[in-house]
Amino acid sequence: MNESRRRVVAGWIAVVVSTAVSSFWAFWGIIENFHEGWYYESWLANVGLMLAQYLSPMLGFTAVALIALFWPRLGGGLHVVLAIFAIWFFDAFSNAATFLLIIPLIGLGSLYWFGRPKPRKVAIYLLVGLPLLTLILAGIAPAVRVSQRVNDGNLQARLVSGNGVNLVWAPDGPGWPHEGGSWVEAQDACAYLSEDGTSLAAAPQNIWRLPTVDEAVRSMARHGENSGGVWDGDAETAVYQTPPDKESPLWNVYSQVIYWWTATEVDEDHAYIIVYDGKVWPRSKQFGPAYLGFRCVK
Repeated sequence: MNESRRRVVAGWIAVVVSTAVSSFWAFWGIIENFHEGWYYESWLANVGLMLAQYLSPMLGFTAVALIALFWPRLGGGLHVVLAIFAIWFFDAFSNAATFLLIIPLIGLGSLYWFGRPKPRKVAIYLLVGLPLLTLILAGIAPAVRVSQRVNDGNLQARLVSGNGVNLVWAPDGPGWPHEGGSWVEAQDACAYLSEDGTSLAAAPQNIWRLPTVDEAVRSMARHGENSGGVWDGDAETAVYQTPPDKESPLWNVYSQVIYWWTATEVDEDHAYIIVYDGKVWPRSKQFGPAYLGFRCVK
């Protein structure tokens, strides 16, 4: 194989890999965007978050690949620069970023530096078209689901009955915060919560508490109807007649919180959390990102 042929092959390997990686990030990004993102009241703010946080890997891979098609040395160098940035940003080689960002970027930079895919127009169509098609097809269902969410705007204390559960859920405030915290912090907040749920007392009141995982599963709803959830403790699985969603009366659609702590412990160091879509996972009690909150009950 002569050098010209090797350059074409190397170039097409780079294009195919770039397209595959961009398509993966398009799929992951749009799914995550409508799962944990899209919580602002402003449409523009939601689009900005989507582009900046969830679609930026896809856009970045596609952009540097297109640059490399027209200016191979510049584009190849940009791939390496982005790899160095990823190393700094993620501050580690031993995680998914190594395999999903850093290694692909360095490898692609070398291929684009040497390769010359022909015909270039076909390469451009592939690089842009397939990730965009992936984004559209993967995003239709979650976009429709989010657009149909029920939000009555009532963030007061709510009595939620049905499916064998009858609980009052705390109002917006210290018993239902907009940001997350650890399991211990959630337990303490409920213990100190005043009777009306609007403030924390100086001493434990023990009126409110975290819901058990069984209560949380049985309370999940969609479009105002109980989802018919059942918790199987032996299998550690929740099963629903209708998949629940992030909707009133339980969830605040304009909050970044998508997980809640439950009172049910897995062991000394772990407790169950529940996702707005009804899934249940064990997590370290020390875990406390902004999107993992709680809502006290009584």
